[in-house]
Amino acid sequence: MSTTSYAMRDAMTMLRRNLKHARRYPELTVSVVAMPILILLMFVYVFGGALGEGIAVAGAPGLADGDDYIDYIAPGIILMAATSGAIITAVSVCTDMTEGIINRFRTMAISRTSVLTGHVVGSMIQTMASLVLVVAVALLAGFRPNATPLEWLAAIGILVLLTYALTWLSAAMGLTAKTVETASNLPMPLQFLPLLGSSVVTPESMPTGVRLFAEYQPFTPVNETLRGLLMGTEIGLSWLVALGWGVGLGIAGYLWARAVFRREVTR
Repeated sequence: MSTTSYAMRDAMTMLRRNLKHARRYPELTVSVVAMPILILLMFVYVFGGALGEGIAVAGAPGLADGDDYIDYIAPGIILMAATSGAIITAVSVCTDMTEGIINRFRTMAISRTSVLTGHVVGSMIQTMASLVLVVAVALLAGFRPNATPLEWLAAIGILVLLTYALTWLSAAMGLTAKTVETASNLPMPLQFLPLLGSSVVTPESMPTGVRLFAEYQPFTPVNETLRGLLMGTEIGLSWLVALGWGVGLGIAGYLWARAVFRREVTR
């Protein structure tokens, strides 16, 4: 068996381990999934009437109706659900590092990279499952996307790329954190950053400084791409910027996590 085959086998073993942990201790997963759902319901049923009246989206006149505010906000909440999975990764990685299980793995004949790969793939599976739940709740609340099957596939591809990038980034955060509590707090800005873009209201309604931040932060082009794919609004070059951010964050997160992990396990 080749080295690559051994590494893949070890990664699958670590993946099964992490999925079993998630099944036995679902509290973190449930709390992370619940937050986007609660925010969706709050903005739709509490603030939706007031916020929706002031929104008009180019290329989709129907979204200007306050009654259809959920069609404007739902893509942003779906994006928020994708970013929420970062907390799961950071906590699970930090738990392994602080409880000494990594030292046990070092004495075994397993691929070192399989430890992180198992965490990343396991967290991605949990995150994608949570996205299905969030989309289901949004549909029950009145979300009515008009995307074609091809556009749905493109939207899923964007979400998978972003989830992959943020999972590696949060794995690096979990490796650098000294405690599990710190690890759960470090990715928190990633979860709420989509709300500081075009998820809730259009950036044009914001003060100048906040508007510039909202327009140029990483999650705004991703959100505009998702909304365009699902609701038929104008995308422009947002899709290209979104892909650039996804690839860039993924490479940076992977290199950072690998460097920190190698440093930690060789101490």
